[in-house]
Amino acid sequence: MNGLQNLATHTIAALQGLLSDLSSFWLIVQFIVLLATGTIGAISGAMVRKRVDITSLTMGWPPMLRVLTRTFLDSVGTIVFILLALIARTVMLSLTWPSQSYLVGVAVSLATAWVVIALVAGLIRNQFVHRVVAIAAWTFAALDILGLRSAVREALDSYAVVIGGLRLSALVVIKAAILLLIAMWVANTVSDFVERRLRSVTDLTPSVQVLIGKVARILFIALAIVIVLSSVGIDLSALAFFSGAIGVGLGFGLQKIVSNFISGIILLADKSIKPGDVITIGDQVGWVTNMGARYTSVDTRDGREILVPNEDFVTQQVINWSYSNNRMMLKSTFGVSYDSDPHHVRKVAVAAALRVPRVLHDPEPVCYFEEFGDSSLNFSLRYWIADPDNGIITVRAPVMLALWDAFKEEGIEIPYPVRDVRITRQAAPDTPQKRS
Repeated sequence: MNGLQNLATHTIAALQGLLSDLSSFWLIVQFIVLLATGTIGAISGAMVRKRVDITSLTMGWPPMLRVLTRTFLDSVGTIVFILLALIARTVMLSLTWPSQSYLVGVAVSLATAWVVIALVAGLIRNQFVHRVVAIAAWTFAALDILGLRSAVREALDSYAVVIGGLRLSALVVIKAAILLLIAMWVANTVSDFVERRLRSVTDLTPSVQVLIGKVARILFIALAIVIVLSSVGIDLSALAFFSGAIGVGLGFGLQKIVSNFISGIILLADKSIKPGDVITIGDQVGWVTNMGARYTSVDTRDGREILVPNEDFVTQQVINWSYSNNRMMLKSTFGVSYDSDPHHVRKVAVAAALRVPRVLHDPEPVCYFEEFGDSSLNFSLRYWIADPDNGIITVRAPVMLALWDAFKEEGIEIPYPVRDVRITRQAAPDTPQKRS
């Protein structure tokens, strides 16, 4: 309560000082100066923004420089206000006491803090983090300029609860929340930079790149949490109770999450599944696009992206078409009429498949005569491709069209199904005659 009373005392004293100066001539002059300089700054900023095409001006510039330029252009009006107010305050200081221009000085300090914070926070792309950082920094600067920072700090620190050996005050919670938010953003930004750099290293396999990136992200996040807790004065040894509770939670309620996380580490370490692989899990066929801490993203190339838990890749049977190499065998089935020569059909089918650019010549396509069908001789054409990540249907369709064209040229007929339908008429039973 002493901190709250101290804050109220400081606030009342500041208000009383302001009210006592309302009848002062210089207070009216300060209001006029602020109004005039603010109006000129707003008009100047609007004119500059109207005349400058920021998109064409910053074309080809680095992203960070474009953001800074756009933020600076948005703050031109405030910068003009700061310059004009500084000039006015210099003139007032030469004519009267410094206390007679205090209000102008406070306005200049607040506006300067606003511009600096806007330029720094503008580099943060996350809008939520950007707003939190801007509000927190400007609030701190405003309290410091007005001389209320110590009073507010004492007031927030006066409200606290003690849990075990840990004292949690409102000040500690606010500081920890803001610092943790900033630290997590920094950790994720650094992790994204490390992952981008790892993807450019061609000596590392995709699975090793993802593994190093995920481990680095975990280490950065853990380091950020430890630094924040230490900076706000929280003794990490006092968190033993919470760590025990987390352990119990992991043992009961978070089994699947931990299992998926460990499974993801195992998959990245043994390289059984890696980004770019063509896999079949269950009845789904797709390409591994991303491996996360909890799930793996599989693209089915039909507009769907399946998020498969990492545990399924460890506990279930998975077909990896590109585990040892990228070659993949495809199969196309067809039937021809009984008037066709099976030996000639096999040669024509193999030659037709070789006309398709994506079909490999080594190993060469193979055509098998499989069975005598009801109305056709049934064959299966098997061929290999080296780029399954470019799609399967995009090679199967050209192969089928090549078979159609080749059969048309060679006079090989693809029969229609023939069905014999016999209709028998059953004699109606004799009807009894009516008696007269």
